[in-house]
Amino acid sequence: MRAADNWQDYALLDASAGEKLERWGRITLIRPDPQIIWKTERTAPGWNRADAHYFRSKTGGGHWEYAHKLPEHWTVSYHGLTFKISPTGFKHTGLFPEQAVNWDLFSERIKGAGRPISVLNLFAYTGGATLACLQAGASVCHVDASKGMVQWARENAQLSGLDDKPVRWIVDDCEKFIRRELRRGHRYDAIVMDPPSYGRGPGGEVWQLEEKIYELTELCGELLSDHPLFVALSSYNTGLPASVMAYLLGVTVGKKHKGQIESDEIGLPVKESGLVMPCGAVAVWTGV
Repeated sequence: MRAADNWQDYALLDASAGEKLERWGRITLIRPDPQIIWKTERTAPGWNRADAHYFRSKTGGGHWEYAHKLPEHWTVSYHGLTFKISPTGFKHTGLFPEQAVNWDLFSERIKGAGRPISVLNLFAYTGGATLACLQAGASVCHVDASKGMVQWARENAQLSGLDDKPVRWIVDDCEKFIRRELRRGHRYDAIVMDPPSYGRGPGGEVWQLEEKIYELTELCGELLSDHPLFVALSSYNTGLPASVMAYLLGVTVGKKHKGQIESDEIGLPVKESGLVMPCGAVAVWTGV
């Protein structure tokens, strides 16, 4: 497992009985996580003095309870990148810290390419991968179906001093955008995908991962340049392990381009236990 263990501004302090205790900068949050099925003793002091606690509702959704008034948003940094953090009504904060292992990987490969690299970031959320690729010297096309998330990503770029870098901010359904790019003859050296298990596009399009991911990955293989650098596919869906995504890349991208594939789980170190909590998986095809 690859652990995101280079954080200074974030820490997973403890995890027990369906919840995780996290430090985001100076602010401590408790959030639910259904995969935390162990019920270890909650000895970490933060459990009793967290700044905010998210409670999931039995009827769907949930709400935050605050120990005191918090700022509407604050920032955390990672290797020169700065991100706006804000607790949302769906328990999220605007950042998935385990993805830092992928940011490091993308940055390393872009810097090592020795040539200009164009990156397409699909389901790009608030722009963690976009910022890492820009910082490494690539040009990026950032695509997400949520206008609010794209705006959040633009704010993160500005906070990170990267708003003058070569980036296109696109609000669109990812599949429709890819098909238009193919018709326009646009190609990319690298593609990053972190699709949700379920979602809706800006026009109400329904996205279900298991039904859509094969065709989407196949289209991405057609969208690569003549000398592609990498294609990365990550997922938090427990029903889509790293080995399945590696196979998927092999029968799509691997059929069109020579390269090699590696895959692994990604996770976050838990300070209290010294163990690593799984937080999804990633498969990466790299050109030769």
